[in-house]
Amino acid sequence: MPARQLIVVLGDQLSLDSSALAAADPRRDVVWMAEVPAEARHVWSHKARIVLFLSAMRHFAEELRQQGWQVDYRGLDQPDNRGDFAGELQAAIGRWQPDRVLLVEPGEWRVRRLFEQAAAASRTELSILPDGHFLCTRDEFARHAEGRKQLRQEFFYRELRKRTGILMRDGQPLGGKWNYDAENRGSFGKSGPRDVPAPRRFAPDQLTRQVIQLVEQRFADHPGRLKHFDWPVTRRQAEQALEDFIQQRLPWFGQYQDAMWTGQPWLYHSRLSAALNLKLLDPRDVLRAAEAAWHGGAAPLAAVEGFVRQILGWREYVRGVYWLLMPEYLERNALDAQQPLPDFYWTGQTEMNCLREALHQTLDLGYAHHIQRLMITGLYALLLGVRPRAVHEWYLAVYVDAVEWVELPNTLGMSQYADGGVMASKPYVATGKYIQRMSNYCAGCRFDPAVASGPRACPFTTLYWDFLLRHRPLLAANQRMALQVKNLDRKRPDELLAIQQQAARWKAGG
Repeated sequence: MPARQLIVVLGDQLSLDSSALAAADPRRDVVWMAEVPAEARHVWSHKARIVLFLSAMRHFAEELRQQGWQVDYRGLDQPDNRGDFAGELQAAIGRWQPDRVLLVEPGEWRVRRLFEQAAAASRTELSILPDGHFLCTRDEFARHAEGRKQLRQEFFYRELRKRTGILMRDGQPLGGKWNYDAENRGSFGKSGPRDVPAPRRFAPDQLTRQVIQLVEQRFADHPGRLKHFDWPVTRRQAEQALEDFIQQRLPWFGQYQDAMWTGQPWLYHSRLSAALNLKLLDPRDVLRAAEAAWHGGAAPLAAVEGFVRQILGWREYVRGVYWLLMPEYLERNALDAQQPLPDFYWTGQTEMNCLREALHQTLDLGYAHHIQRLMITGLYALLLGVRPRAVHEWYLAVYVDAVEWVELPNTLGMSQYADGGVMASKPYVATGKYIQRMSNYCAGCRFDPAVASGPRACPFTTLYWDFLLRHRPLLAANQRMALQVKNLDRKRPDELLAIQQQAARWKAGG
């Protein structure tokens, strides 16, 4: 029997509150979901990322059926799977003969174009609805950006605080300050973290175990390991993960959000980004829970504000930047970086202890927290001069929470400064001494973060000075970089030459 509408639900749209479902009728419409190999191979996706998407999709399809929806679910292991969205959508249109296809806006410009082209090829109307998951619409962000010479997250964040009333009283921020970032940069010191509550784990159920087996068979050559897979894959599990974070780790999240420690992948972080990005959690619920923790005296304001800023500030801001500037944004390379991504990013086989720790953790878990991404893996690629698109594709591939709308601006803009200052007012560059201050990674490493040349020179430190030398005219014009650039004048010409020669050797060897 023909369907009135074919309702597309993508792997990052797993919400019963979807605007597409709200505009549909279970008696006359069909929900269509498809697992396609092309989306796992568009970038060389981590096995855990593939498992998370497929398992969450299959669990959500069951939830839809229990709600009375007819679901046309196309499994990766079905023998007639056509392998990509275009082929599968055209086949579904042939089966159901819908009057139109209904789709919530995808989280990736490329995927939106795929559906537009496939619907046009089938001569079927395609209606794309706004994504109500976010607190700021694309049009609202465009109005915010209009006429501004520079975009800055802080001003956007304040606007959303005022509009939503989150952490506000009588039109003013709670505590009298908008931003408690200065209080949220603590390190653990030599003693390290003590008695950090482990995040709640979700042992794979039978359905997830089936997906793990399928992925191990179909994507055996992909990076990553699945031994430790324990991510939430249902809405209920995501809610339990949120409750666990608010009760167990939010009070210390702010103080230690930038800290790193060997063998401690989670520390006080929420581990909620994947559930949020797949829409298993609504950001409004997350924000309400964090705010309630402060009002109830369960967490200090600095910790709650730091967490709120990540959800209400950065998350909404990067989505606005993505849709405002795509597709041109993908090709930006303001620093003309042309080095290839080192092979060890896929293996973790490097003598640099900090990179080895971050990369092995990434390959084991599909996870690294924001400072490991920004100031370890991202910083090294920036200092080395790696092509930004290669860095972007690696981040999109290896992290379970990676959806392009959030990953691309954070990687290309915030981490690599390839957008010339849209996402960040300066390049985030530092010597190895930053890593030494914020972690114990330098202990036992054969490289010395205080040394810039010679056999014990830390590659981060060498490449930092080389980066300043390479980009000196550009950086000297940036008020926030002027002091760092001026420090070059303290070095003798022979020191600078030795640094450049050492940096050349690092670039030649990756």
